[in-house]
Amino acid sequence: GGGRLETRLSRRRVAVLAVFSCYSLVNAFQWIQYSILSNVFAGFYGVSFTQIDWLSVVYMVAYVPLILPATWLLDTRGLRLTALLGAGLNGLGAWLKCASLAPDRYPLTLAAQAVCAVAQVFILGLPSRIASVWFGPTEVSTACAVAVLGNQLGTAIGFLLPPVLVPNTPNDINLMAHNIGIMFYGTAIVSTLLFFLTGVVFEEKPKYPPSYSQAVLQTMPPEDYSYKQSIINLFKNIPFVLLLISYGIMTGAFYSVSTLLNQMIVTHYEGEEVNAGRIGLTLVVAGMVGSIICGLWLDYTKTYKQTTLIVYILSFIGLLVFTFTLDLGYLIVVFVTGGVLGFFMTGYLPLGFEFAVEITYPESEGTSSGLLNASAQIFGIVFTLVQGKLTTDYGPRAGNLFLCAWIFVGIILTALIKSDLRRHNVNTGIMNLDVKAVPVDSPVEPESTTLKIQSAL
Repeated sequence: GGGRLETRLSRRRVAVLAVFSCYSLVNAFQWIQYSILSNVFAGFYGVSFTQIDWLSVVYMVAYVPLILPATWLLDTRGLRLTALLGAGLNGLGAWLKCASLAPDRYPLTLAAQAVCAVAQVFILGLPSRIASVWFGPTEVSTACAVAVLGNQLGTAIGFLLPPVLVPNTPNDINLMAHNIGIMFYGTAIVSTLLFFLTGVVFEEKPKYPPSYSQAVLQTMPPEDYSYKQSIINLFKNIPFVLLLISYGIMTGAFYSVSTLLNQMIVTHYEGEEVNAGRIGLTLVVAGMVGSIICGLWLDYTKTYKQTTLIVYILSFIGLLVFTFTLDLGYLIVVFVTGGVLGFFMTGYLPLGFEFAVEITYPESEGTSSGLLNASAQIFGIVFTLVQGKLTTDYGPRAGNLFLCAWIFVGIILTALIKSDLRRHNVNTGIMNLDVKAVPVDSPVEPESTTLKIQSAL
């Protein structure tokens, strides 16, 4: 009838999630592939470590000015176009890297990395949107965690494969170029395949909404939505602003640790580039496990603030332990402490996305996620540059303690967030409303039914 809210789950949702996770994986791989081989690429291109660090920082720099146009595009042009742009630019950047296989082409490889950085803008904000639009209320947090998982897995592979594919051969530049070429061309081919798969699999939304909260949003007239007003509403939402800062601190710290991990390890363990990559892999794989566990826990308990705060505190403790055991001379200890740190620090990422959606509903998931990522990039830029300088001048401990101080600030901000689970309240409360009472031939307009639902909630 005119007032019925019908929900169903689409079989296509799994394919959409899988393809997105795969091209997000490749984008994350391209972000970290230079940093984990910073000494190799510095020798190949004849540049400083700082210039190699910029191949990671450019991802963060590009995101900040482009996130508002990207979220506007997502909200006005839709999910499919945004997904195609992310996958397409990812492939284009990968092919440009193939043209930079010469020691005098650092500017070209930087430009190629900048293209991949722009692709990232159309990728990082999609997990919560895909989860909300395609998945039901009992699986939405898990779906968001899996979507974030793809990006984390890409970082993990980026830590593992490059040191194996490109061993340090400073006395044979031609062999080094050949090995780098294998990595670059392989990435470009995979990226192109995923672009075509995105075109085949992605649709704007399923035929039927997967949850009552989505059904309510879809009955709202398009002219009622204002992107500008949505931004204003988000910044008036004090709990969201607190989460915006605390999420930026935690995720920015993760970006900084990931970028500088090679330098931290080889400072105390000379010639251990491969093990530095394996430690990075351990950090991210443990974080992937943490992400899935946190997603499942949120779907089961809906304890967003409590879980977020606990994970934040444990990340702080994990970084302290990692900092003071790094120079003990035992790589096995670094593997263990890195894994514990990654479990909590990386496991936090989907928590922030889902917490933001809950406390800002019915504002767009893409907009709230985009602002969270922008905050992460800003903090990531500052943390990477400052920690890099401290690591170079005073050693890894000074740089890590700098991050510990900021994460402690994030704990305080998280504790101040007032939890208001708006989306969850819609999904659990909608069935108590008389939304099916309007007959087919009733003179009441559908929009009136929507207003009735919103007022009741």
